[in-house]
Amino acid sequence: MDSPPDSVGTIVRRHRLSTRLWHWLNALLLYVLFTSGLGIFNAHPRLYWGQYGANFDPSWLELDRFPGWITLPGTYSLALSRHWHLAAAPIFAFALLFYMLWSLANRHIGRDLAFRREELTPRHVWHDIKDHARLRFPTGAAALRYNVLQKASYVGVIFVALPLVILTGLTMSPGMNAAWPWLVDLFGGRQSARSIHFITAFALVAFFLVHILMVVLAGPLNEIRSMITGRYRVPEDRP
Repeated sequence: MDSPPDSVGTIVRRHRLSTRLWHWLNALLLYVLFTSGLGIFNAHPRLYWGQYGANFDPSWLELDRFPGWITLPGTYSLALSRHWHLAAAPIFAFALLFYMLWSLANRHIGRDLAFRREELTPRHVWHDIKDHARLRFPTGAAALRYNVLQKASYVGVIFVALPLVILTGLTMSPGMNAAWPWLVDLFGGRQSARSIHFITAFALVAFFLVHILMVVLAGPLNEIRSMITGRYRVPEDRP
């Protein structure tokens, strides 16, 4: 993000091109990966902990098949679901790696996502939680900075959830098991990795839904424009 403006209500450049490109590419790839992943899950809609899992083993979660409107393709086809999933996965992984490295190089992480000491005090965190609960969105120059809850969410997604879903996906691949056998041990077995993969995927969906809700409540036209063109109108201070 650029420096704060001299006055509110003005148009500023908020998001860099690299951030905007990765944001929309990531949204498309996550849609393909999630819907095709549900199609793959439909082949055996049960989850286990440990190394093994089959029809007669005790599962910790058993679901009905997901309906066609939320899977890729729309009809059950394990082969096509795997095709879509494996086509999108490497693009997703390398795009994340590139974004991380680029964000380090242009100081986006240190400038916009790093926590300041005063932000981590219980009083400050509780104040941000109350503002979010009351839908009191920041105005003026404060609107151009991420608050502590936003930073925690973005850091958790970019540096924890997304790498976790990639590594657990690799753990389920027999080919990667031969190349990196330590991955299986790291996650406690392939079935444990599958369960973690499933949980993390739905956690990302939950984040996405909350993210969309916050965009709508904060002013969708202004927020979406800033992520497409980078131009953002700074909200005026409250009376």
